[in-house]
Amino acid sequence: MNISMSDLSATKVYHLLTQTVVPRPIAWVLSNNHVAGEQLSYNLAPFSYFTPVASKPPLLMVSVGKKSTGENKDTVVNIQRDGFCVVHIASADQMSVLNASAAELALNESEVSMLDIPLCDFDHQSTVQRIKGAPIAFKCKLHECQTLVGGIQTLVFLEIIDVFVDDSVVDTQSKRLTVCADKINPLSRLGAGEYAQLGEIIPLLRP
Repeated sequence: MNISMSDLSATKVYHLLTQTVVPRPIAWVLSNNHVAGEQLSYNLAPFSYFTPVASKPPLLMVSVGKKSTGENKDTVVNIQRDGFCVVHIASADQMSVLNASAAELALNESEVSMLDIPLCDFDHQSTVQRIKGAPIAFKCKLHECQTLVGGIQTLVFLEIIDVFVDDSVVDTQSKRLTVCADKINPLSRLGAGEYAQLGEIIPLLRP
């Protein structure tokens, strides 16, 4: 079967890509909601159009679509306004609450409050919050936003400032920092409503 992308609507392209580019990591993005300049709550949303794209500077890219109304999603609005966010890598144990946080809420309503998701300080020197229990969290500042011409996606490039790695997922016997994928037990995204966990991990020496 050969499929010409020019014959497909944007929705059909999305469904094709999300079923064929698999598995995909999930960025669970926490940002601040604001009303009249006052911080009232947090916005939390998962995105699987997501990947690291550079090491110097250390950049992540999250591709964010529009709301059903055609407006920018709160994640983009918040990051463009404040210039920062926290990107989490969730474990499979958090699948249900992560999936629930994908619901489209009204402006400035909080998934964190609705789902009673516990937060904690990112570190001892910061007032930035992260999701308690997520094994990996990246404190990020906005590097650049690109709205694709003629498209509905906004590419959000985020520079990583600090990384939280839970001690439980680190191999303490290794001479260098080694983060164990099986201990993270990361959740990944497939097509439609499907998620996946890691299967067998196969170590190979690179040629």
